[in-house]
Amino acid sequence: MIGAFFAAAALRLPPFGTDRHPYGDRAVAAALAHHTANVVSSVNFDLRALDTLGEETILLAAVLASTLLLRLARDERRAPPRPEQALPTTRLLGVALLPVALTVGAYIVAHGQLTPGGGFQGGVVLATALHLAYLAADYRVLERVRPLAALDATDVLAAASFTALGLAGLAAGGAFLENVLPFGEFNTITSGGMVPLFNAAVGIEVGSGLIVLLAHFLDQAVEITEPGGPSGRGPKEDES
Repeated sequence: MIGAFFAAAALRLPPFGTDRHPYGDRAVAAALAHHTANVVSSVNFDLRALDTLGEETILLAAVLASTLLLRLARDERRAPPRPEQALPTTRLLGVALLPVALTVGAYIVAHGQLTPGGGFQGGVVLATALHLAYLAADYRVLERVRPLAALDATDVLAAASFTALGLAGLAAGGAFLENVLPFGEFNTITSGGMVPLFNAAVGIEVGSGLIVLLAHFLDQAVEITEPGGPSGRGPKEDES
């Protein structure tokens, strides 16, 4: 039945290479009606917010699965990472770029309804910014500035807040994930109704989720050692 409806809808698609774009025209009109200057964010967090909820849930599931699969096995042990020595120029560049990258990431998330970007892109920038501590110093510094327990909880809470915002729309008399807040003045940071809130929830979830995800892989590469106790062969990457 679904295949039949899909085939019937596909037959009515406009031909390729023409200037007729009904979906794009309606998406732009809907974004302007809801005072969202960035049409892509309007599509992601307003017109098809349910799809975005699914995409966010996929990332959360990937983080949870990695936590489960990469947990410390009974025949493995954790060894302190070896100190690394970065070049002075690398340290200077990392120290200079870290606050800039964090600011840019927060800006992209906060202005997702106005300019290209949004929660997904800004979250990736925020996660990347934190790992400059690893590139400019060593893994021990990254561990000190990376509170995994708090980020684990933040990841789950941010994902849950997206659903909670959807239920708020339902409670306000609309539909699930409906944009029910005042749309505000066009092209201002408070415009777009619920779009800025969805952007913030996704940005926090993506940023914290990627940090936790990378933490498990980096732990495997840097700290987790092969069976054999203190006389074992050392970190796994040393096998090569």
